[in-house]
Amino acid sequence: EETLLHMLSGAMTVLKQENCALIGGHTSEGNELSMGFSVNGIVNKHKVLPKGPLIDGYALVLTKPLGTGVLGAADMRGKASGKHMLSSIESMLLSNRSAVNILSKHGAVACTDITGFGLVGHLLEMLQYETTIDSIVGAELFLDQIPLLDGAIECIAMGITSTLQPQNIRSARAIINNDFGIQSNKYPLLFDPQTSGGLLAAIPFDKVDSAINELISSGYDKSKVIGRTINKTALFNLTNNTDDDKWTNQIN
Repeated sequence: EETLLHMLSGAMTVLKQENCALIGGHTSEGNELSMGFSVNGIVNKHKVLPKGPLIDGYALVLTKPLGTGVLGAADMRGKASGKHMLSSIESMLLSNRSAVNILSKHGAVACTDITGFGLVGHLLEMLQYETTIDSIVGAELFLDQIPLLDGAIECIAMGITSTLQPQNIRSARAIINNDFGIQSNKYPLLFDPQTSGGLLAAIPFDKVDSAINELISSGYDKSKVIGRTINKTALFNLTNNTDDDKWTNQIN
């Protein structure tokens, strides 16, 4: 009873913050205690940010670090430090509400949240959204710029991954230079399933500096330009840097 009280209390706190009313519910039996929600609402069609289609020459911005999946898996095995778990929880508690408003204000043409499919899986959804043979856009990810939660790399080094990792890593077939990627200790985290992950958005390059600065000042302090869209038929490739001057400010 006390556990349920705390769960509902926490849920009501978050729902209130997001201007959402809890109007009903039902109970079911199971082996473990769980709670979930079905959220319904009315959306202004002129303010919706779809997953795509993406446009060539845009910056890809990520608003939160990766790693909640592997840290959660490590915690279940008693291998995660309390300090790292607190940072992970703080990240999960950070609402995406302000971030989406900032991204919209800076001309985002497409956006999605990074959750169970991991970064690569959700980027693939954006790349494949309502595309035709004449509108295929690829992406380049700056592997060394992808933000991670503290402790995530250490958990990977211990051989710990989420139970969804094997399923998610199947999307690696869309990467044209996996041989390069697997040399990085960040590579497995491209497929790490996130709980309450950040937003991935495509923004015009001339508005990137302003967007990143506002995101950071609004509490999304790990926000980074992690890649760009490119006019190629291949889905995407990985790199550690770019020689294009227009990305310099947010990559260094």
